[in-house]
Amino acid sequence: MLLARAPCSGCRFGSPVQGLERARPAPLRASAVAAIATPHPDICEVLLTREKIAERVTEVGKELAVEYADKRPLVIGTLKGAIVFMSDLVRAIEPVPEGLQLEFLRASSYGNSTVSAGKVDLRSTAAVENVVGRHVLLVEDIVDSGRTAAKLLRHYQDAGAASVKLVSLLSKPSRREVHVEPDYCCFDVPDYFVVGFGLDYNELYRSLPYIGVLKPECYSS
Repeated sequence: MLLARAPCSGCRFGSPVQGLERARPAPLRASAVAAIATPHPDICEVLLTREKIAERVTEVGKELAVEYADKRPLVIGTLKGAIVFMSDLVRAIEPVPEGLQLEFLRASSYGNSTVSAGKVDLRSTAAVENVVGRHVLLVEDIVDSGRTAAKLLRHYQDAGAASVKLVSLLSKPSRREVHVEPDYCCFDVPDYFVVGFGLDYNELYRSLPYIGVLKPECYSS
């Protein structure tokens, strides 16, 4: 298991990230080790390295290539959080299913908070007529309370999609308020506020190439 730690009194984990045992990590290059040894100063734990994420995304991409081989999938990513994960994921779906198309939507329940507010704001770029009869694959950065995921699933089911499935980079089962689980998930994570690889706090930290735990003092008022 790859865990890089920086001194932080605000958070320590009692158990490893679920999913890390699924595959043995590849040896790290010297440059990667240096990057992990010096994470962003606002990060107190690096949960998932760039290498571990890439390894798992490749695995999921292969599974999706089989699932959607003859289904002309419509892959819909949630902005802005899922864009980094989605860009890697669609390139990992090999061989590429014939007719695969990409769309995006905005779905938010956080605002500037660290917890889901419950009310989901949804705006999609995919016209309803483009969804009818299509096999929709929703791409999320994280499934937390489950409210956003549940609304998205209902939205595209009601729009007439032939099928609707959900793939998520991360999942926090301990935070679930609505009974919904991703059909495909890369990693389960503990109940800490994580950023990086597209996930943000107040629009910051999205570009970090790993998943890390944000120091509490960075968001505590």
